[in-house]
Amino acid sequence: MVRLRLMRMGRRHAPTYRIVAIDSRMRRDGRFLEIVGHYNPRTSGDPEIVIKEDRVLYWLGVGAQPSETVRSLLRRTGLLARLDQERRDAYLRQALERRSLEEDRSPARGEEEGPARA
Repeated sequence: MVRLRLMRMGRRHAPTYRIVAIDSRMRRDGRFLEIVGHYNPRTSGDPEIVIKEDRVLYWLGVGAQPSETVRSLLRRTGLLARLDQERRDAYLRQALERRSLEEDRSPARGEEEGPARA
């Protein structure tokens, strides 16, 4: 399984992190598939979070699971909320298309009842 997780970089007592797509069986700083961003918690004020949104969306789309820390970083940047909204919109769009196809296939109401009796 592919995970999106942090890889520690930087010198001793001054960590920075890469956000990487990596096989879940690999060690923390082991061989990774792709770098999808970085995170620097040591900047003054808010921590620096840079994410390649298109690549993160790709990896999440093919089934990668983010670690808890990466999930919270994605939530902070608003990417997770946008992904959820896009999924909801796609689901509603598909439901509307199915409904319109079903209405096209079913006969009109007047034709269902059969011949009229006098």
